[in-house]
Amino acid sequence: MSDDWLHDRARQMRRAPSVQERRLWAILRDRRLGDMKFRRQVVVGRYVVDFVCMRHRLIVEADGPHHAKRVAHDAARDAWLTSQDFRVLRFPNSQIESRSHEVIAAILAAAGRSLTG
Repeated sequence: MSDDWLHDRARQMRRAPSVQERRLWAILRDRRLGDMKFRRQVVVGRYVVDFVCMRHRLIVEADGPHHAKRVAHDAARDAWLTSQDFRVLRFPNSQIESRSHEVIAAILAAAGRSLTG
């Protein structure tokens, strides 16, 4: 895969986010969560990640139903990202939809933050 193809793919994904990605982005954008700066649909190595906070080396993924068929691929991807000193948090769409408070708490905990600072 070429870098141009990956960057084009990331751009396409930013233009057409899933409902759950939009919901997460509403929480993460503009330093709304613990003053952490997140970017969305970013190329990291040979992958496009949903959300990344570079300062905390933290990647947040919204996992739709297609991820159930990609367990081995996701594991290899996460292993590579971890080898690059990133922490990867994966949240199923159902959790983003109905238990976003758990998602927020997990992201803050991974970054060593709390809601108050």
